[in-house]
Amino acid sequence: MNATLKLLASAPWSAKFGIFIILGYAFVAIFAPVLTPYGETEIVGAEFELWGDGFILGTDSLGRDMLTRLIYGARNTIGIAFLTTILAFLLGSVTGFLAAAISGWVDQLLSRVVDVLMAIPALIFGLLVLTIVGTSITNMVLVIAVLESTRVFRLARAVAMGIVVMDYVEAARLRGEGLWWIMSREVLPNALPPLVAEFGLRFCFVFLFISALSFLGLGIQPPTADWGSMVRDNATLITFGDITPLMPAAAIALLTVAVNFVVDWFLHKASGLKE
Repeated sequence: MNATLKLLASAPWSAKFGIFIILGYAFVAIFAPVLTPYGETEIVGAEFELWGDGFILGTDSLGRDMLTRLIYGARNTIGIAFLTTILAFLLGSVTGFLAAAISGWVDQLLSRVVDVLMAIPALIFGLLVLTIVGTSITNMVLVIAVLESTRVFRLARAVAMGIVVMDYVEAARLRGEGLWWIMSREVLPNALPPLVAEFGLRFCFVFLFISALSFLGLGIQPPTADWGSMVRDNATLITFGDITPLMPAAAIALLTVAVNFVVDWFLHKASGLKE
């Protein structure tokens, strides 16, 4: 605990700012039902009411409280993005380690499949698949996880390739250790720093991906609150000088910047470079 506090104390102001913002978002997402004055889908007033005492950020196109929707949007958007990123890393890192450890035809097969998937623009591919299979949250999570796992595969394979040729890995093979033991005890601990940094970056891309799909109508479906769909549903207010639609967009941008600050700091610490 003391080591963690000492590490945080030595962090630059940008990393401290990023950690503070991430913890704030996590708090809002976890305690959304306690922090919100109304229900997530509750209609509480007229359409597009102005900011005021009754509604701090006004109401949306259906008369729902914008502050409530914004807070619940944090829970839904961030939670789904976090789950999707975990699935993408499980799939991408395991297949990447397998390709590096086994090599041969397994490496060639997995690499060619990844090349094909990466050759297609992710957003277009996601729109196409979701249009065919449907826009449920389960389908969206699986589609995005598979697409993003290709990037994780590339990194995991590249890092593992440099590890599996080390003497201690060869010694483990000579001792008769199995493939899973080598991957979990030798490859994973040494590949962890770049993978953790990539997790933060990949979370940002998944987060933006989900918001883009929701903005286009193929992401998180109504009446579930989501920042991307909130921008789309209330975009008409911008023509009247109302910045309400920019609030979800600002929330997306702020979290993305905060995560990048923390990832930059972590990469700097992992590299062993001095200030």
